Amino acid sequence: MGDELAIVLRLVADGRLSPDDAAPLIEALNRPSDPGARPTRPPARAELGQLPPPPPPASVNDPRQLRIRVSERGRQVVNLRIPLTFADTALRMVPGLSIEQGDRIRAAIAGKTMGPILDVEDEDGDGVVISME
Repeated sequence: MGDELAIVLRLVADGRLSPDDAAPLIEALNRPSDPGARPTRPPARAELGQLPPPPPPASVNDPRQLRIRVSERGRQVVNLRIPLTFADTALRMVPGLSIEQGDRIRAAIAGKTMGPILDVEDEDGDGVVISME
């Protein structure tokens, strides 16, 4: 690949030149300077910058982590942030979490619900708050 072609492809990759604008330039660069010479192969789609579009980024509002806060006698003793990919494993380790509460949390994770999911506190100040951030 010649230096000129590399420059054109870099401009396309940087978004400073559209693939449609680059196509005639690449075609001209691939054209032989000797009229009797055999033409080179046409540029591939990847060379023209026509790759499939990348997947859309995750929405800013999509939760990325589960926060678990545990308090004893009104004092916070645990404050964890867990990536959602490990949330199911982490939920199995929360003592005293009922099956119904676990299912409720898993449903909120599946539905990508932001904010508090579970907030339980007893009269002694012991409690658990689970939310998605």
